[in-house]
Amino acid sequence: MRERPTVVLFDVLETLIDLDPLAARLEEVGQPATVLQPWFLRFQRDAMALTLAGDPAPFEPLARESLGTETKYTLSERDIEYVVEGFSKLPTFDDAAPALEKISEAGASVGCLTVNSREKTRSFLEGAGLAGLVDHVVTAQEAGIWKPHPDIYRYAAKRLDTPLERLALVAVHAWDCHGAKKAGAQAGWCARLECRPGDVFLPADVTGSSLVEVADKLMSPSASM
Repeated sequence: MRERPTVVLFDVLETLIDLDPLAARLEEVGQPATVLQPWFLRFQRDAMALTLAGDPAPFEPLARESLGTETKYTLSERDIEYVVEGFSKLPTFDDAAPALEKISEAGASVGCLTVNSREKTRSFLEGAGLAGLVDHVVTAQEAGIWKPHPDIYRYAAKRLDTPLERLALVAVHAWDCHGAKKAGAQAGWCARLECRPGDVFLPADVTGSSLVEVADKLMSPSASM
């Protein structure tokens, strides 16, 4: 039987944070709102490519460069900076705070496993009113590697002094949950973004239509998918 996790880490971008308001910033600098999705996908791809090559993938320089590439270098540096700065002002999803509270009330530590810097993530959490609900922030920058490489989940477990099998990741990305499972951690997948996890990824330990449902199942060892 699966043991209840002692530490639950939440992915941040698209899991806790809604990226959609960045579309308005793109429109303000003369770009169509539809640029948001391919830009973010390029950003993630380039970061993962650098990780595969064994190099660091700094968040803001990569976000700026991928935006410039996606818009064919038609934006000024000031415009790019304005759009990227919007990451620090994004709202959380409605189920974010209740899910964090549920984990904490069940007796587990709550954290974020994110690709942004610790300082920027803490600033976001404070602005979103979530800082009091998050005990730990673990970043790809300090780990030196991006998700979903298994080493970042191993790094998180070691840094938080918890057995890997008692660490859980919650995300809306099946590939992120796959990385956690490959490393030996637990995973909770929320269907909000992708609707179905897909057959090419390892199945998460629990799934749900909301972060609250995922949190509830994670903290109940007998719960099924």
